[in-house]
Formats: sequence, C-alpha cells, structure tokens
Amino acid sequence: MAHNVAQKLIASHLLSGEMKPGSEIGLRIDQTLTQDATGTLVMLELEALGLDRARTEVSVQYVDHNLLQSDSKNAEDHDFLRSACQRFGLWFSKAGNGVSHPTHMQRFGIPGKTMVGSDSHTPAAGSLGMLAIGVGGIEVALAIAGEPLYIKMPKIWGVKLTGQLPAWTSAKDVILEMLRRHGVKGGVNRIVEYYGPGLATLTAMDRHVIANMGAELGATTTVFPADDQVRLFLRAEQREDDYTELLADEDAGYDVDEEIDLSTIVPLIALPSSPGSVVPVREVAGRPVEQVVIGSSANPGLRDFAIVAAIVKGRQTHAGVSFDVNPSSRQILQDMTRMGATLDLIGAGARLHQSGCMGCIGMGQAPANGSISLRTMPRNFPGRSGTDEDSVYLCSPETAAAAALTGTITDPRDLQELFDLEYPSLELPATSSVNLAMLEGPLPPEESAQVELVKGENISSLPVFGPLADHIEAPVALKVGDDISTDGILPAGAKVLPYRSNIPKLAEFTFAQIDETYPARAAETREANGHIIVAGANYGQGSSREHAAITPRFLGLRAVLAVSYARIHWQNLANFGVLAIEFADAADHDRIQQGDVLMLTGIREALVAGTAITVHNKTRDEDYVARHGLSTRQVDMVLAGGLIPWLRDRQTRETGAQD
Repeated sequence: MAHNVAQKLIASHLLSGEMKPGSEIGLRIDQTLTQDATGTLVMLELEALGLDRARTEVSVQYVDHNLLQSDSKNAEDHDFLRSACQRFGLWFSKAGNGVSHPTHMQRFGIPGKTMVGSDSHTPAAGSLGMLAIGVGGIEVALAIAGEPLYIKMPKIWGVKLTGQLPAWTSAKDVILEMLRRHGVKGGVNRIVEYYGPGLATLTAMDRHVIANMGAELGATTTVFPADDQVRLFLRAEQREDDYTELLADEDAGYDVDEEIDLSTIVPLIALPSSPGSVVPVREVAGRPVEQVVIGSSANPGLRDFAIVAAIVKGRQTHAGVSFDVNPSSRQILQDMTRMGATLDLIGAGARLHQSGCMGCIGMGQAPANGSISLRTMPRNFPGRSGTDEDSVYLCSPETAAAAALTGTITDPRDLQELFDLEYPSLELPATSSVNLAMLEGPLPPEESAQVELVKGENISSLPVFGPLADHIEAPVALKVGDDISTDGILPAGAKVLPYRSNIPKLAEFTFAQIDETYPARAAETREANGHIIVAGANYGQGSSREHAAITPRFLGLRAVLAVSYARIHWQNLANFGVLAIEFADAADHDRIQQGDVLMLTGIREALVAGTAITVHNKTRDEDYVARHGLSTRQVDMVLAGGLIPWLRDRQTRETGAQD
C-alpha cells in the first residue's frame, strides 16, 4: 500500500493501535525537547516517576524562555535544570545558546525520527522529515522514561505546493495564507503534509517557518519530506551522515487535499489579537508603528535576519520605531556577524538582544499601551507581549523591515518606489558556524547516579490530586467564550513565568487577564466540592504549558464543560484528573451563567461505558447532554486522579502480580 510521509513516520514507530483516523495509537519516541518554561515540571515529574536514566535516543533541555534574571528565581531554576540533566542523562543547552527549535534542528534533528516536546511549536522539526509533536510536560517525562506516546490518529492533510514565491514574499506568507484560509481551528486533528514541485524552492529553514506555525492552525503536527534541501541543510551543519531520504510514494493519497500556487502569494499580516486574523498588508498599510521585532522560533533562520539586514543596509530606521533584533541561536548570530549582517543591522539602529525567545513569550520588549508592534513571531494573543492593551501584528521579515524604515505598516513591494530598492539577492555561507561550547552532553551513568538535584527555595513539589469523584455538584466559577488560549488561562511574561516551579504561587495568576477575581473565588471551593468552568469552542488553544491545567486543578477545578478543546490542553486536563467534556448541543453553552450550580452523577459508569453524561443545572432546573472523547486508557487515568497516580497504581498492580 502506498504511504505518504506522515504515514511512513507513524507506521515505522507504531507500537499499538491502527492508523485509522480517530482511533488511539501508541508511538515509540526517539527524541524529546524541553525548554525552561515547561521543563522544570518535567524534571520534577521524572523525579516523581523514580527514573534512573533517560531511555530515549536523544533528550535535550533548553534554556531559552526565562532569560531575564531580575532576581534569583530564574537563575535557580537554570541550576535545577542543569542538575536534573546531569542526574537523568539529558543534554543541557545553556542560557544564550539559542531558541530550542532552530537549535535542535541544527544540532540534533534527524529525518525519520519521532520527537515530542513540552512546547507547542515542537512540530517545527517536521521541516527535516521528522514526526514532531507538542504535548504536555508529563507526556514528555513519560517518553523520556521509555513510555509510548498515545494520540488519536489524525487525518493527513496534503497541501500541494506549485510555482515559486515572488519577490518580497517568503515562507511566513505561506503559513499566513494557510491561516487566512482556515483560521486557528482548521488543522485540528490533522497532520499537515506539504508536497509538490514548489517544495524544491523552499529551504529546510523556510520549511521550519511553515511547520512551526502549523501549531497556530491547531494541527497535531506538520511534516515535510526529507529531500535534497534537507541534505543541503545537514551538510551545512556538518551532519550529512544523519541524512536519510524520506519521500511519499508516488501514488500516495491524503485524507484532505489542498493546493497553493506559491506564485500567487502576496505579503500578508495577522491582525491583533489572533494568528488567524490574516489580511493582505495593503489593506492595513499606513497605520503607524512604534516597534518592530525580528526573531523567534517562527522566523529563526539566517536568511530571515540577513534579508532584513540587506533591506536596511546603509539606511536609518524610522526615528519613532524601536527596532529589536533577537538572534535565534548563538550559531546564527556568529553567521550573521561573519557575513556582516550584524553590523548592517546595528548601523541601521537595531537594538541587538540575546539569543532567546524574549518578547515572543513576554520576557521583555513589551510595547507601549495602544501602540502597534510588528513581530516575526508565531502568536499575538491578548497580553502575550507583556502589555495588557497591546496591538501586536504578525508578519514576514520583509514586511517587518519595511515598517522599520517607514514607521508605518508598509507593503514591502512598495520599497522599490519609496527607496529605489530592488529585492536583495542573498549569498549565505555554505557552511554554518558550528558551536558546541554551550551544549553539555549527558554524564556517564555511574556519575549521573551520584548527582543531587539542586532545588532553590522557589521550587515546590508536584501537588498530589485524589481520584475523580463519581458525583460532582459544584458552581460554575467561570464562564468564557471561544478561542480562550493557555495564555489567557495562565499568562506568560516576566511577572509570572519565574514562578513556573512554584504551583501555589503560580496559581494566583490563573485567569488573571480574564477575571482577576477567579483565583480567590476558586480557592474558596477547593476544600468543598470544587468548581466547574464552562467554555466555548477551541478552549485551551496555543501554548502546551501544562501549568494551565495544573493551577486551576490546584484551585479546585473538577470539570470543564466546553463546546470543543484544543488537543494539547484537552490532554493536559486529563493528565491531571480534570474531567473535560463537550456539549452535545453547542447552543447549551449560552444557557448557563457564571454562578450556576451544576450537578453530574454516575460519572464513572458513563465514562467506562462511553455513554453520554447528563449535566443538571440546579439553578435553572435544566438538563444538558455532554460527551467525552477519552479512550479506555484515558478513562482509567482520569478516574485515578491523573497520569502519575494511574502509573503508580499500575506499578503497584504489576509488582503485586510478580510477587
């Protein structure tokens, strides 16, 4: 039977289940990726699991998010992460070495491998022909411990690329075109696979841009074939021996088909405050801009910085614009400097920052209230920048450079007339500046066993949650609408993220952007019957941070009743024993009000039998029908109170059987 690339990757790692869309499958995982905003919990989970040593081929912990050290918290977490890598046998990428996704691609990515990461943009590695999936931290911990990854088999969405991108457009405009067509829910329960003659014109790092922001479509992941462009990339990284060709069979088919003629792509831009609100740049041209930020995992390649440097070379950026440049890796900064791009950027007025996520996660570079910030980043959810009243637009490096020069949103094609500027032709180095100085390899097993974890005062233990009750009678502590992101549930940024290892303190910020009274009100329910959240469609979109499930659970959350869920957050809720159910009739969402008392009975029987759950609104004397999408394994896990209690119960049963 002919297979496409995604099917080949899945089939070669399939441990259980069938490749039938909607059914649960178990996959062997070769590599893992963690970063410091989510990795501390992963390491605490490894400790709770009693792991002796990582059982993956490669596991890497990056420090790229929480780089600002305004007090001791972030530095202490970095020390903890380093000690955990030494204890459990992981690679450690030091602060300043680079953003996890491009750095992993440069140093560790291998065609044909599987990877999970506690970061929703992990699918960026699909650019090399990998099956890379963003998941909750506890699932990464299990993968490190040698356990399979369980997911629902997605549909494969084949996108045929033809033609070639015109001047003044780039890969960012391709993924923005996908978002313009399909919005932030279009990829739910799908793997996006790109193929066709247009691929030959896209480098491996161009593909990284597209695969990275496939997460904004809600896709499970994005894959590309491993072809000559991937071979060239690995050759430049002095790792050509890691190359393996991986192509779709000639007569392979797809569950969903689409086509994009690259020659028809125009400069596009995502409006505040969603990556799915995409329009042509010309529609919003002329709006004043106060900040332009270049960098992030969404546009991390040398080309993305070099094209901006070539556009602004010999010119001064607009006096009213803060022009910020975040090199995505130390290696790329060296390459930029070697080819003169760094000097061109600084000469034009750029503020050069350290290699890391920085403003993308709200760690510095917050714009002024109400002012427009143009960013080559993947997300612009409300407040993510660190400014409550922000106005963040997402665009290509070319569009960002045009705004930096003019001080307004400008279609980059207009630069030819405005500045007599032809689209620059770039000559990038054939060989990258490979730098391993800030990568620490795993210790030998005998040394690892002697390492003690370094825990500062800001690192707490994981909360212990009890089994799910068979009867829930609790108030609706919060009612929200559609597309609530994990940033909305638990904000990122310099104020909040330093507490990522301190769950009791972190819980104080839960839903703070939506309803600042929620943490105190929710905490009052914790010792009683807990509380319920009612939500609209696509609840929990965005970041994979499992903190957005843990802190509401810590505050007493027992169940979420939503129209639909984003995949990762739905799984995270189950991982921590929260009952996540969906309205059978979406219109019932509007019939419930915050403060209503809901009653769910016979929960265990309904979950085990797979039948509907009746939700009775005691306040209004109404009934609603709800359903769940949990597998048999997940039902057992939720009933046990979450993944860790379930695993402990399983280990106890296995030990008893052996005795």
